[in-house]
Amino acid sequence: MTDRPAGRRPLPTEHAIDATAERAMMLDLVLLQMQARGHDPARADAIGQLGFMQWLGALPGGCDYVAAARAALERVGAPGSPVLASFRNLLAASLAMPPRPLDLGLPVPRRRGGARARRQPS
Repeated sequence: MTDRPAGRRPLPTEHAIDATAERAMMLDLVLLQMQARGHDPARADAIGQLGFMQWLGALPGGCDYVAAARAALERVGAPGSPVLASFRNLLAASLAMPPRPLDLGLPVPRRRGGARARRQPS
């Protein structure tokens, strides 16, 4: 027998991560990735949608979505590129009342190279 009390031990709170700081770091990462890929205006909507889905997937379960979306809107500010404008529009549409489904989709798969692309003249 052991002298330990039965049941689960409480998690240590000294290393607890502040949820708002973690969400802000994730948002900064998403914004940085979108800005790095945001030079093609033809793909701006697709990249903005992917960034929105990545940000949405990184939100912890049970968090206040409205507060997180408003904080993200404040962080984005005035969009300086078409990609950030697409991301901002999706955030604003997700807060619109009454709620409605957003038109989100993955980009159409396409070949980006390979042997055929190397053989074809530019």
